[in-house]
Amino acid sequence: GLNAAFGLYRRDRPLPFGEYVLRQAAALVIGLPIAYVSSHLLPGGLIFQQAFVPVVLIALGGLLAVRQIMMSAVARALLPYRVLVLGTGPEALAVETSLEVGKPPGLELAGFYPLEKVPARSIAASRIVSNHLTLEETVKHLGIDEIIVAVREQRGGVLPLRALLECRLGGIQITDLPRFFERVHGRVPIDSLKASWLIYGKGFRQTWLRGFVKRGFDIIVTAVLLPMALPIMVVMAFLISLDGGTPIIYRQERVGRRGQRFTLLKFRSMTQDAEKDGQAFWASINDARITTVGRFMRRTRIDELPQLINVLTGEMSFVGPRPERPPFVATLTDKIPFYAIRHSVKPGLTGWAQVRYTYGGNIEESVKKLEYDLYYVKNHSLLLDLLILLRTVRVVLLGEGAR
Repeated sequence: GLNAAFGLYRRDRPLPFGEYVLRQAAALVIGLPIAYVSSHLLPGGLIFQQAFVPVVLIALGGLLAVRQIMMSAVARALLPYRVLVLGTGPEALAVETSLEVGKPPGLELAGFYPLEKVPARSIAASRIVSNHLTLEETVKHLGIDEIIVAVREQRGGVLPLRALLECRLGGIQITDLPRFFERVHGRVPIDSLKASWLIYGKGFRQTWLRGFVKRGFDIIVTAVLLPMALPIMVVMAFLISLDGGTPIIYRQERVGRRGQRFTLLKFRSMTQDAEKDGQAFWASINDARITTVGRFMRRTRIDELPQLINVLTGEMSFVGPRPERPPFVATLTDKIPFYAIRHSVKPGLTGWAQVRYTYGGNIEESVKKLEYDLYYVKNHSLLLDLLILLRTVRVVLLGEGAR
């Protein structure tokens, strides 16, 4: 039951090995104490207590072995998860393109079912399923597990609602575009997003319990990391002073939760006159303003270490959308729909967008970053924060996304 609750049995979203292990560990942390206490209450519990550790190790090894077998190429070929896209327009093309870039293991795109009232064709004719059969008949004939509704305008009798209902009652999963991209790619596409989905969709409500757990996590992680980071910070302060003098710490105004402004702390990685005219600029690849020491710090993210103080004071969280400067926020809020939603949670030292995407140095890249930020705002949890921290270690070691 706990494994199912942690999403370990879902065929529609195969988990990467690292995430699987993390979710399995969380299920064990909750389940093992319950099992151990139960052993004291059940007849024959003494035998179970004596064999508790071996049983746990065997069970865990068995689960990992079964998972690897099920994720093998042979298993995916024998038990494919077949998807049918409803629609043949630009939205359907977006689904096809996204699956070409990153298709989950075992997922098989069976084709595209055309709609009579939506004549637009963005899909190659060879990929379009003949509509001589009804939607229900097509689903049965092709062995479909899920239908993705890839239609922007759904009013005016465009969708075959009765047929979709029959499919759902028959056990077929029906998914709209935002939920498809959210589940498969870990982002919420802006161009297919509607305000009603944000208002009525699950997850966007920021409850006191979510805030309490997140704050406790921030304090514990910061208390552990800050003493470990202090020697590195002292060395970097010395190197910065040698490379370009003072100031060592760069203070910059950023926009935090609910639009509140705060002073973000960073090690100075640029020349002292980087913005001498007072105008804010995004950093660019091979930016000439970045110092020699600064380039190393940015590549390894060491310049962000002073933000542990921001986390400790509650202005930031350890994990969350990266805070932007007020001029950038004003521009992006004006240009990008739903941009302000990222401010419904505290900004973070690292985030989902940072481990899944690159640095956002223009409007187009900021749109893509926002899609990942919206996913985090909707789905953030202690488990997701732990996963982001693990991926952050990889990003830092490989120097990905730094400018």
